[in-house]
Amino acid sequence: MAEFIKIYKENPNQKAIDKVVKVLKNGGLVIYPTDTVYGLGCDITNNKALEKIAKIKGVKLEKAKFSFICNNLSHLSDYVKQIDTSTFKILKRALPGPYTFILPGSKNLPKVFKKKKTVGIRIPDNNITISLIENLGNPLVTTSIRDEDEILEYTTDPELIYEKWGKLVDIVIDGGYGDNQGSTIIDFTEGYPEVIREGKGSLEVL
Repeated sequence: MAEFIKIYKENPNQKAIDKVVKVLKNGGLVIYPTDTVYGLGCDITNNKALEKIAKIKGVKLEKAKFSFICNNLSHLSDYVKQIDTSTFKILKRALPGPYTFILPGSKNLPKVFKKKKTVGIRIPDNNITISLIENLGNPLVTTSIRDEDEILEYTTDPELIYEKWGKLVDIVIDGGYGDNQGSTIIDFTEGYPEVIREGKGSLEVL
């Protein structure tokens, strides 16, 4: 069963962050809070962990639509083809925040994602997530943990998340109640913004 770790988003405890980072570096899976719903994530550089997440989600890894969670825009050049100034300005205005931006993937994508032409980038406005990535030294690959319940798409209570997912992952972080609304997804692969899903993030950033 997973370890259940309480971390306060106002002031994340370094010892707890280090513990989670160690698990991530060893190929573990972690459920963590974001500025929208709770996410299931792993180290972007660990193929075995990526395979585990794909298996849990019931998808083939190379076809999986996972997002990359970064702590700032400096990681963009690692995974995304050069974007124009107007797109970059929108990203800078919106992030960190409840948005997923679909951008053209570069040749530097991790091996398992080499065939992907696009990549979803997120920088959540959540200190726990940002601290994890800063201490890990590279992005997380993430997917939302959805609910089968048709009315309640996302579980917001970390204790209920732990009950449901505790046997599938290594750590569940209790960072307080999550949101029940996903991020706003905006596709920039054609050079202009196309709203794929309107979620928590306001469209005024565009």
